Amino acid sequence: MNLINLYATAGDFDSVLKTWDEYRSSGDDEKNKKGCTESYNVVMQVYVSLGKDAEAVQTFDQMINDGGIPNSRTFTIMIEHLVKSGNLDAAMEVFETLPLMRITRTLKHYSVLVEAFVDAQRFDQVKTLLAEMKADGKFPSRRMLEPLKRMRDAGFEQETEEFLRGMLPDERIKDITTVYSMDNPSDSEEEKEEDEAHDDGQVKLKPWLDPKALVNSLKKWSADTVTALEEANFVWTNLLVCKMLRNFKSPETAWSFFCWVAIQPGFTHDAYTIERMMVMLARNGHVELVDKLISKVRIEGIKLPFSTIRLIIDLYGISKKPEAAIKVFRQDRTLCGSVSGLNLMLLYSSLLRTLTKCKRNAEALETLEEMVSTGVSPDIQTFSGLMYHFALQGEIQTVQRLFSMVRQIGLEPDPYMLKLLVQAYCRCERSVLAFRVFQDMKDLNIIPDRETKELLVRSLWREEKRKEAAAVEESSYCDKEGNSSSVLRLALKGHVWNFSSTDITRVYNLYRDCILKTPT
Repeated sequence: MNLINLYATAGDFDSVLKTWDEYRSSGDDEKNKKGCTESYNVVMQVYVSLGKDAEAVQTFDQMINDGGIPNSRTFTIMIEHLVKSGNLDAAMEVFETLPLMRITRTLKHYSVLVEAFVDAQRFDQVKTLLAEMKADGKFPSRRMLEPLKRMRDAGFEQETEEFLRGMLPDERIKDITTVYSMDNPSDSEEEKEEDEAHDDGQVKLKPWLDPKALVNSLKKWSADTVTALEEANFVWTNLLVCKMLRNFKSPETAWSFFCWVAIQPGFTHDAYTIERMMVMLARNGHVELVDKLISKVRIEGIKLPFSTIRLIIDLYGISKKPEAAIKVFRQDRTLCGSVSGLNLMLLYSSLLRTLTKCKRNAEALETLEEMVSTGVSPDIQTFSGLMYHFALQGEIQTVQRLFSMVRQIGLEPDPYMLKLLVQAYCRCERSVLAFRVFQDMKDLNIIPDRETKELLVRSLWREEKRKEAAAVEESSYCDKEGNSSSVLRLALKGHVWNFSSTDITRVYNLYRDCILKTPT
């Protein structure tokens, strides 16, 4: 992977593809031929750059089939490819599907789409993107400056005023033409525009100030650290503070810096800096400090991004703080304003995931019942996650009740949900139940993949269910038309709460059809 990245950075695309082919052909088995997600991303990007559309689409398909988990950068490449080929509506559709797949929408996604829709003079779409960007807590990049100026000149002053005002150089910097660039070279999903220097005889700074390097010099907070920062006489902007908070490793040091910078002349924390600090504290289980910031937000009337509320609930699952997650869901979700039906479903899903991570099974089921009774329908991913969790706990009756609920609320089990059930039943030595699910898959014309089939056969043989094992072995890997299975593979454990077969198949088909369409 390091070699592939090195060649890609140097622009040696031929070497990237050669190294990739050698790597995939070097393994003795299928497992050794699979790369990490980022390696697929690099190869996919190279094919796009070379204009090899079919190969780029094939690489995305290969990632899914090999058990790779697409990330934000994967969809950045896809969206850029669709925009480049003139498929703006398809790019927007992929972008709008990302929350359903629990993929973070990055500043790069917004920048690419805003620029494209301004160029196309489709300003209603731009207004939608700007509103969602604000709700996601994203600060506009300099790449957006010129497009937003053009939008303002087209008569949309009110829609662009707030963003343009925030992008202008800080008025406290009087004699420097090239202002701080807050672009962090280590952050691949943020914009990396270069500042243009103007040779007018005024004092100039370096082209960029790397917040990561500055944070690395602040590993231990002490009186000497404070003195050094004060003597450096930095102009503390919200963007600089955000970038620094992002790079702290120690939540204690980050909190000390956060409190210190709050009393510096001319600086006031805003929603962006506060949410950065809250996220780090929640990840590390500092509930009291998070609550202190939530009180500050409520008192000062600051509106937090919806994505921050949801992320805090998710992170409390990592730090095993279920009570804190419940409090945020019950009492603090209004801090992001009104919550749409879709977003409320996502919040419920995050809470359910956190409760199961913390083994709060009874509360998870109560929360699910509350969710359904209030008219909020869980999506397939949420049910898949719950069923997988309870199956591994050996609570088969609960799994069966959840499976019944899926159809009761009007959902159809997708291939991945059924695969998960087969896997979970096999792992808790209930292969007869797994065989019944296998039969259901066949009845629904869902052809199980090789991994599912082999796992079930082994489990049936181990439990001496020879007749059933023989029936599974005799089943075909392909459907009547000879098409192989398109369901997600068992290797995709990270998709239990995230992707559904329906979502990823829809995105892939849209991408393939738009990029490989026959020119008219």
